Amino acid sequence: RQQHLAALTRAIYVGRDILKRGGAALDAVEQTIRVLEDEPLYNAGRGAVFNSVGQHELDAAIMEGRARQAGAVAGLVTVKNPISLARLVMTETRHVLLIGAGAEKFADEMGHHPQIERVGNDYFSTEVRRREWREAVERERMQSKPSPQGKGTVGCVARDQHGNLAAGTSTGGLTNKKWGRVGAVP
Repeated sequence: RQQHLAALTRAIYVGRDILKRGGAALDAVEQTIRVLEDEPLYNAGRGAVFNSVGQHELDAAIMEGRARQAGAVAGLVTVKNPISLARLVMTETRHVLLIGAGAEKFADEMGHHPQIERVGNDYFSTEVRRREWREAVERERMQSKPSPQGKGTVGCVARDQHGNLAAGTSTGGLTNKKWGRVGAVP
């Protein structure tokens, strides 16, 4: 509980500081979620759950109210901070959602942006998530019941000094999800 509280406090302060300086709600949301994606306690970015083939597939979405725009990505396997790529889908394309290989190709094209960092899929692994995955596989083998693990999706909503609203969310999905599953986040 203390670790979660400390991580949330760090994330909130990042967003709060952006807003206090007169920054945009969209920037506050993206940067706050990046902190949470980098924190292995949550099922987003590092610390994401394992899918049914023992890999990580990440989803994220971001939206802002002023221009009524949204961007989302699903099935990412090498993008360290999916929320930042979702924002680029919103600002750099005419699309709302890119998935799988197409989203990874878009990340290749956006590689010149400092917010887009690539990592090996094992970067997202933690021993806690690996243990949860193995337990879920065994439980499903024995009982054919879905696993309750996979909680820890992160999200943020902000309103800036100009009254603009923005929101975002990021997740690794469900523990032992079928390969290629896209959840509710994007």
